[in-house]
Amino acid sequence: MKDKRVLYVSSEVIPYLPETEISSMSFEAPRMINNNGGQIRIFMPRYGNINERRHQLHEVIRLSGMNLVINDLDMPLIIKVASIPKERIQVYFIDNEDYFKRKATYADEEGNFYKDNDERAIFFAKGVIETVKKLNWAPDIIHVHGWLASFLPLYLRNYYGNEPLFENSKIVTSVYNQSFDGTLAKNTIDKVRFDAIDDEAITELEEPNYVNLMKIAVKNSDAVIIGSEEIPKELEDFINTLDKPVLKYHNMENFSQAYLDFYSSKVLK
Repeated sequence: MKDKRVLYVSSEVIPYLPETEISSMSFEAPRMINNNGGQIRIFMPRYGNINERRHQLHEVIRLSGMNLVINDLDMPLIIKVASIPKERIQVYFIDNEDYFKRKATYADEEGNFYKDNDERAIFFAKGVIETVKKLNWAPDIIHVHGWLASFLPLYLRNYYGNEPLFENSKIVTSVYNQSFDGTLAKNTIDKVRFDAIDDEAITELEEPNYVNLMKIAVKNSDAVIIGSEEIPKELEDFINTLDKPVLKYHNMENFSQAYLDFYSSKVLK
């Protein structure tokens, strides 16, 4: 993986959010690539419960200031950056006052799922892609973690399909057992249709639950990694029907060599 560029796009990363399978792997995998001579970029949302002062986030003016159109509304994109202590790793944060100021990640204090989580996910996907374009940084691999990042493969393949910066990028999606109950907003599919994405690419969004979001993500990926010991049976069966490389689950203690081999021999072959 020496000098290979790997873009990590995750809904959660430690130390900025509590430790979960997703937040831990979204830190350990980039660190492993870094230690093996690769180049990395990490992107995550700037949720309002991330302490900006403690983690020393600061806005990157040259990358901020663009408006992204979400369901016919102009939403300003703010980019912040921080360095993970004791590591040579920078994390880029996608921010917007309307979507990410509230003091929680996906649900309010009563546990009610935010009604605009679909728009937040679309904004996050577009924000990452537009920022990487501004950085003019062409990744060899784009590795996606978590359902809030799950629209990125769809948008990269269907909305930004002619973008030369990504023409050789391979997309890997990790599938975890970290899901949500119920569905996103019932009109999620209409918000994606607004971006002129073909209906046949988004039929699963008729019912935008966790399993269907991940189906769309893996459909638009080049390879899949099983990130949890168990994942929903429906998702497991769906992945087994695909003619794509799949890496079975490896725990945090022994994932490094398996990921390196998978990246180099299956994804970049």
